Amino acid sequence: MGRKWNNIKEKKASKDKNTSRIYAKFGREIYVAAKLGEPDPESNQALKVVLERAKTYSVPKHIIDRAIEKAKGGSEENYDENRYEGFGPNGSMVIVDTLTNNVNRTASEVRAAFGKNGGNMGVSGSVAYMFDHAAVFGVEGKTEDEVLELLMEADVDVRDIAEEDESVIVYTEPDQFHAAQEAFKSIGITEFTVAELTMLAQNDVELPEADLEQFEQMIDALEDLEDVQNVYHNVDLGE
Repeated sequence: MGRKWNNIKEKKASKDKNTSRIYAKFGREIYVAAKLGEPDPESNQALKVVLERAKTYSVPKHIIDRAIEKAKGGSEENYDENRYEGFGPNGSMVIVDTLTNNVNRTASEVRAAFGKNGGNMGVSGSVAYMFDHAAVFGVEGKTEDEVLELLMEADVDVRDIAEEDESVIVYTEPDQFHAAQEAFKSIGITEFTVAELTMLAQNDVELPEADLEQFEQMIDALEDLEDVQNVYHNVDLGE
């Protein structure tokens, strides 16, 4: 699991350098979740999970409130969720999740980001079968045994757990994101080094240096697209 966690850290660190972009992406996701259900996180589980994830990125309250108020106001702006799958240099695999109000534009931009950086889009299902949907948390100040015992007592299924970089990293089923977070809150843990719903590659691959540089350029190009919410891949980016 170590390489997978390093990839998550790399992804988060990259996004942290572009706070305005990550805030905009969360604003859109919050708006969509609030509009699809009640604009109240206590009665809208999807919205609650998005808000809990937003907290780990320190998304400002005014951005969250604005997105929820926009949904309450009955905005006619609609977004479609789409997933694109593709291949990077040397057979690397990539999943791209988007929220867009113009599917044709987004598909064209994603295809171009792949094609200009040594990759190509695949058909639906060509990559996703090699990834698992999971929730991942990183907590500090607790041992692996303490975290495992806590989650087991809360009836949370733990897929994997490890101590890495002074944090305990734990993977659970995606539908137990809220249950796991509530278990942590019950012992006073409200801050996480990571709290995400993610797609984890079943097997990571290492790329030669030249391919790795091109791959990272491709990932940057995809993440820079306005309509892209998340990019997942199976490449070991190293420490």
